[in-house]
Parts: sequence; structure tokens; C-alpha cells
Amino acid sequence: MASRSERARRRRTAVLSAATALVLVGTGALTGCADVEGLRSDGRLDGVTAPLTLWKDITPSPAAPGTSLGKAAVVPGVPEVASGDMRDADATAVLKADIADAGARDGGTGRLVDQRAVRRLADCGDGCPVRPPVLHDLTGDGLSELITAVDVDGRTSELRVYTVEDRRVTRVLARRAVLEGVEVAAGHLAVREPTSNPVYVSVSDYVWDGKGAMALDDLSLDECRDREPGASPCPRAGR
Repeated sequence: MASRSERARRRRTAVLSAATALVLVGTGALTGCADVEGLRSDGRLDGVTAPLTLWKDITPSPAAPGTSLGKAAVVPGVPEVASGDMRDADATAVLKADIADAGARDGGTGRLVDQRAVRRLADCGDGCPVRPPVLHDLTGDGLSELITAVDVDGRTSELRVYTVEDRRVTRVLARRAVLEGVEVAAGHLAVREPTSNPVYVSVSDYVWDGKGAMALDDLSLDECRDREPGASPCPRAGR
């Protein structure tokens, strides 16, 4: 018969294993990539209990009325867009102006933008490390938003989404991330990022909040998908 200490150890192991399978350590709005502990088997257990809820009687105060979950900003130095559609804006010029402005306001801290992105766009000419622009209606008004990104290095990117508000080009999402994938569907923008377990990716789902910004609607965990032909496939369980 197992001793009391051995039974307690097994119960703690069961709780931690259940919590690991359910909990995703989230990302920051701009800076961090998600990190999740790998799922694992601890063999047979006497019983599995639900994860322990900490501080369940303490909750944060509600947001102030009118508070937006995202933060929009007019991009300075670019022409107004009379049509209200980002199809009529110069995508590269918008991104360069926005990144340069963020770099100037950032003061070199990296809080608003990776300074390497600022330097790479400053004098890139026709060889800017900018991803092909994608035009897609994210707000539901029938007009296109602009989705684009500047690749900082071989891994990190600065993702940006722009719309037109009162004829002015406005940034509605800024996200520094390792872009495992970006998907759009039915007004949703899903950003897939690696985790510490290569079998899984975190998925941040953004939607238009109706108040002028793209807001984080859901954060989840998904299996890594096989990459393009010729690339190394995502690891699978048991490999």
C-alpha cells in the first residue's frame, strides 16, 4: 500500500498534468510569443481531479465605459483616402510612415516597434522587407482593410492592420510576433505563433470591436500544420 506521502505526490502530479493540458500561457498585445508546457503522460494514476482554481473570489474591476480593448492611431504623413477603402492607399508608404512614426515616439526602447524594423525600412528603396499586402474587409462595411507586415529578421515580424476613418489612414492593430501563420475569415484575423512545444501553436483571434480597433476575441491552442512541400514537417506525437 502506498504511503501517505506517495499518495499526495500522485495527487499533485494528476492536478499538474490536467492543468497542463488545459492552460495556455497567453501573449502580450505586442511583445511576447505564447509559451505552453508540453503535454505528457505520467502513466497510470489513481485518479485525476480538476485543476485548482486560485483566488476565485478576486476579480479585476470592469473596464471604464467606452474603453476599447485595442488602440487605434492615425498614421501621420500619408494622403487622405477619399473613398474610405485601403485599396486606394499606397501600402508600402503607409507601413513605412507608421513604422517611422512609432520609432520616433518609441525613443529606442522597443516598446512600440522593433528598432531593426525602423532601420530596415528607412532606406530600403524597392527592396523593402515587406510582405505582400492583403486587402480584406474586417469591419463588415464592405470596404477593404490593409493587412501587411515587415520582417525584422528571419523569425520576428511586425504585423500591422490599417483602415480608413474619416478619410484618414488609421492603424487598428499592431503586433510583434513570430508569424507561424495569419488567416482571415468572416471578419476574424487569426495569428498563429509557435509555442515551446513544437507540436502546438497558439492562435490569437482578433475581431473588429465596433469602436475603431481590432480587439483580441479569443486565445486558443491548435496543432501545428505541415508546412509547404519540401520544408520540414511539424513534429507529431510519438516522433
